[in-house]
Amino acid sequence: MPRTPLNASSVIDVAAQLADREGLDSLSIATLAEHLGVKSPSLYKHIDGLTGLRRELIVHAKSDLAAALARSAVGRSRSQALKELAATYRSWAQQHPGTYPLTVIPADPESPRDQQVSTELVELLAAVLAGYHFQEDALIHAIRHVRAVLHGFVDLEARGAFALAVDVEVSFALALESLIVALEGQAPATPR
Repeated sequence: MPRTPLNASSVIDVAAQLADREGLDSLSIATLAEHLGVKSPSLYKHIDGLTGLRRELIVHAKSDLAAALARSAVGRSRSQALKELAATYRSWAQQHPGTYPLTVIPADPESPRDQQVSTELVELLAAVLAGYHFQEDALIHAIRHVRAVLHGFVDLEARGAFALAVDVEVSFALALESLIVALEGQAPATPR
């Protein structure tokens, strides 16, 4: 059976799957090549070594997360949009434990693609928060608040920090309700 031709996209897709399945730290050029059934030097036609692979994985993870979040919030507004986005964020992180940490790495100033997709993620959050009518700095604070709550919960959960025998789903719902109450309280009384 002929092997599927390699290209940069297919190499990054397989690398992301391996990172999610076996952990990002276990990913190497040798393990990736072995999984693809090629010799390591063959990969250098498609990626710029391990450093280049990591850069590509960062962009891949951010792009994939942004696409999932965008789909979740379509046609919803305010608290409903935020709840859908939060549920999707958490679910995506659970499904992508190896690549999720790459989504919170600040944009590389040397990478226009990373800057673009990082900006898309922030703009997506701004769009979800549009119904609250935050202006300028208040919008940035709200975006940071949402990111901190979601990442904090997801990161603690992934590390097994919620080991007590109390329903984590209830904790997540309460965290979201607290976030929504806070945002409602910070929103201007009348839209500007």
